[in-house]
Amino acid sequence: MSDCPPVPLLLVGATGLVGSAVIAATAHHHDVQLAALARREAALPSGARLEMLVADPAEWPLAITRARPAVLAIALGTTIAAEGGDRQAFRGVDHDLVLAVAKAARSAGTRQVILVSSVGADPDSRNFYLSVKGEAEAALNALNFPRFDILRPGLLRGARGGARRPVERMMQIIAPLIDPLLRGRWAAYRSVHAREMAAAILALAGAPGRGRHGHATPDIRRLARQLSA
Repeated sequence: MSDCPPVPLLLVGATGLVGSAVIAATAHHHDVQLAALARREAALPSGARLEMLVADPAEWPLAITRARPAVLAIALGTTIAAEGGDRQAFRGVDHDLVLAVAKAARSAGTRQVILVSSVGADPDSRNFYLSVKGEAEAALNALNFPRFDILRPGLLRGARGGARRPVERMMQIIAPLIDPLLRGRWAAYRSVHAREMAAAILALAGAPGRGRHGHATPDIRRLARQLSA
């Protein structure tokens, strides 16, 4: 463990796949002082260390303003399918809510934001999902945080709550088999386990330096190994 005091980190999206993995990781890594903001209480894994803040999403900006986090990790995300095919509802989470919490953090003096995005995110993409992710990245970049880290994983692997569609179950199985075949620029499309995402977030929290930093799958895995070491 480092002799430095733990880095105050506020996690938004604590009940999702990546957020749950971040919470679980705090049982083993003590260099981060974690607080998590969620819309509902969540069962905590054994040994997890954090302060859980529960509020309606409409109140999240106020909660962030009061918390004044040094680092904000945004692991918010839904799917169009989960929103019953409603594209605007999807955008309301993956763009509007993401931007609202980031604006609150900027006003509160947060130095660093870590955003979970997606490989291929691009405001000009013809794919609606990727265009929304790209617009969210651009909107947060325009807020000019001293440091802005963007994690762009390929397929996220891990145990999700709720029923899975057959295609999703199949991809979770075959992705690790396909990953070694993705080389060069295609390596960015390799899958990433939620545990690796969590480790990368903790490794980045409080990182020195300024500016915008993008992290594709190879970088995420390198950061995860760095934390383990």
